[in-house]
Amino acid sequence: MWLFFIFISIPLIEIILFIQLGSLIGLWLTLLTVLITAIIGTIMVRAQGLAAVSRLQSSFSRLENPSEPLANGAMILISGALLLTPGFLTDAIGFAFLIPAVRLNVYRYMRNKFSVQQFHMGTGSHPSSTDHSPYRHNEAHDILNGDYEDVTPKASETKPSGWTKH
Repeated sequence: MWLFFIFISIPLIEIILFIQLGSLIGLWLTLLTVLITAIIGTIMVRAQGLAAVSRLQSSFSRLENPSEPLANGAMILISGALLLTPGFLTDAIGFAFLIPAVRLNVYRYMRNKFSVQQFHMGTGSHPSSTDHSPYRHNEAHDILNGDYEDVTPKASETKPSGWTKH
């Protein structure tokens, strides 16, 4: 029900804001403002999006929990969609998501609302919180012995089809 309310109320608020601002500064200046906010927003989203991808790759390479860089990237993506949507309310929300402090507070709120039980990444069984090296050595130095059987498929005994040049 609340989602229906959001989908109905946001366009109504945008229409009211367009009418109010259009009567205050005129039609062409209102349309120019919408166009300029979309262009500025696109430039800002691109720059922050590239930085977010870099932070995400860095967290993967250091074998750290990538939830914060992923959340930042998702909020920047939402910000871009809101900034490209014509309207002043969506632009205000989109520009707010481009502020790192706002994203951090939203991330903290969502992290407290939803929790991940465990996150493990790497080559070891359970990486320690202090060791971020991808090459961890087992203290017991286990040696594994075993037998193997070659299961490589044998070459086909049939003639090649007319579609191949054998």
